[in-house]
Amino acid sequence: MGEFLFSYGLFFAKLLTILLAVGVLIVLVASVGGRSRSSDRGTIEVTRLNEVLEQSREVMHACVLDPADYKASVKKKNKQEKVAAKARKAAAKRAAKKRGDGTTVVDEKRRRRLYLIDFEGDIRASQVSALRREITAVLSLADTYDEVVVRVESGGGTVHGYGLAASQLQRIRDRNVSLTVCVDKVAASGGYLMACVADKIRAAPFALVGSIGVMAQIPNVHRLLKRYDIDVELMTAGEYKRTLTVMGENTDKGREKFLAELEEIHSQFKNFISRFRPQTNIAEVSTGEVWSGEAAMARKLVDELGTSDEYIVDACDQADVFRVKYEQRKTLSEKVGFATSQAIVRSVEQIAAKALAKRFL
Repeated sequence: MGEFLFSYGLFFAKLLTILLAVGVLIVLVASVGGRSRSSDRGTIEVTRLNEVLEQSREVMHACVLDPADYKASVKKKNKQEKVAAKARKAAAKRAAKKRGDGTTVVDEKRRRRLYLIDFEGDIRASQVSALRREITAVLSLADTYDEVVVRVESGGGTVHGYGLAASQLQRIRDRNVSLTVCVDKVAASGGYLMACVADKIRAAPFALVGSIGVMAQIPNVHRLLKRYDIDVELMTAGEYKRTLTVMGENTDKGREKFLAELEEIHSQFKNFISRFRPQTNIAEVSTGEVWSGEAAMARKLVDELGTSDEYIVDACDQADVFRVKYEQRKTLSEKVGFATSQAIVRSVEQIAAKALAKRFL
């Protein structure tokens, strides 16, 4: 038993040392990255998902079908592509002829375009910096014939961060471009604040939706400081410049004011949802509760059930689907730091796996 405890303690000490090293490395990389991100070093990347889906189909057909069946499917596909190309060429000729007559040409033969944007939000909604660039890029080309789909995954966060994210989505609505939000896992609190801007909300059956409420949590160490005769002087100009503090003595008046501010934000939250989803009984759903996709649909928080994958795959048959993503280019120090941290994490996982194997296998 003593040998086991000694070995376990040694292993734990090694693991703790490695984790501390990883933490220091991540802090250093983050500080370097934070200084270098002041300049705009990102680019917009566009991927045509129709081609990605077609390549997947081709691989499956080539591997699964019999050679004769695969050959027949290739011939059928080539024939269909020739017919489609011929139709596009004829439409172009008709358009050119109308232009020669001086008539206005409406591009009725153009395939509808669907633009896909992903938003995976953290508590600060820091991804909004990329979202605003992606939306600007899409709106430079999209018109009322097209559609924008935003996959929102977020449990919420800061009021100002997610308020700005919702305002970015509102830019799409203001341009009369159809907006659909898909929720595969969670769109709660600030995440739902974003989602409700959409013309249509689609949620997976077990996705989490709702949490229409506001919360704040502030620790206070005033009594601990007082025990050791430590005074904290807080100078303010304005009666409510600071209502609750971490180190100072909080008052009932300050608490009442702080709670009143939360209620005001909650009221703004509810009004925002009522504006975009008047069919929802806001008094019923603004309790801070979270519901599954099915339960949320019954309360008219979402419009239909299903995954984003199904929606995108079906859209590829009728539209040209493009995934738009703003990528921030990493500096050399960031790349090295990320690669090093990944290597350390893999080493920790291997050490842990070997230790478990010795003890339990």
